[in-house]
Amino acid sequence: MNTAQLVQRALTSPPDDRDALLQEAADDGEAALPLAIALTASADTGERATGCDLLGRTADLHPELRTAATAALLAAAAGESDPEVLADLARALGCTEDARATSVLCALAAHPDAGVRQETAVALGTCPPVEPVVAALIALTGDEVPDVRNWATFTLGFQLPADGPAIRAALRGRLTDPHQETREEAVRGLARRRDPDAVPLLAELLRDEDGAHTLTFTAARILGDPELLPALRQYDPADPGVTEALRACDPSVQEQLLSAAWQVLTTLDRIRPDLDAGLTVDRFDQGLTLSLPDDLTCDVEALLARAEQDPDRAARLVDTDLPRS
Repeated sequence: MNTAQLVQRALTSPPDDRDALLQEAADDGEAALPLAIALTASADTGERATGCDLLGRTADLHPELRTAATAALLAAAAGESDPEVLADLARALGCTEDARATSVLCALAAHPDAGVRQETAVALGTCPPVEPVVAALIALTGDEVPDVRNWATFTLGFQLPADGPAIRAALRGRLTDPHQETREEAVRGLARRRDPDAVPLLAELLRDEDGAHTLTFTAARILGDPELLPALRQYDPADPGVTEALRACDPSVQEQLLSAAWQVLTTLDRIRPDLDAGLTVDRFDQGLTLSLPDDLTCDVEALLARAEQDPDRAARLVDTDLPRS
């Protein structure tokens, strides 16, 4: 089937088949884009929703088409009122990762339909962390619907690179949420901000008899607190994220890493002063990063592993990777 036939078949197919057909159609971005745009102007609700869905899938697969997809979605949003369409539209705007979607998504955060609010809570994670986005997500963390609160708390806590008293207060407000997953997202969100109040709460999540979520290990890695070591040592180091969390929380490991990173930096400064290299730590992540010209970065632990833990060799690898002009 060609792209047009795939789209037409999707319009009359059950949800699972529809998703597969639209995904296949979106693969042919140049053909899918005009078909999707035409559907967003249809008088039929299902066709408009399908058009938005296809625009989002096309934008996700084809970054070069995101500008056009965003423009079409924003135009569609201007006159749309149907909740089904708006839910697909919000999801699609998230796929575009376009800052122009911010104002529409912030407005949809207050929509009376829970499905629209939930899709908006997810999509807001792709917006710049400006005040209206933060305010919209904070409001959604107090939504009456558990799934909306859960997604909003995850987006605010774990996806948005922003911090401040209002954000931490919103996350703390969900620590007693009756919805378990929302409580866990709040703990991880505070841990991502290196909030000391998160240490005992994160240790409790790690001690869960059913095991911890992968993102809990990620949060432990970011928090990097030695008090988490006893709970972390109950897990198999081969499990995803466990070894990284153990290393981040072990003071001796971190001391060795810092010493090796400093040796890498001083050697680079001696053999390649033109690189003007530096060491940085991401506020919302764990680990040392070697900053280089032209916005290039290198994870220090990965570099040392490549150099078999030899700092001088690591520096010379960078020298080789970045030849002089």
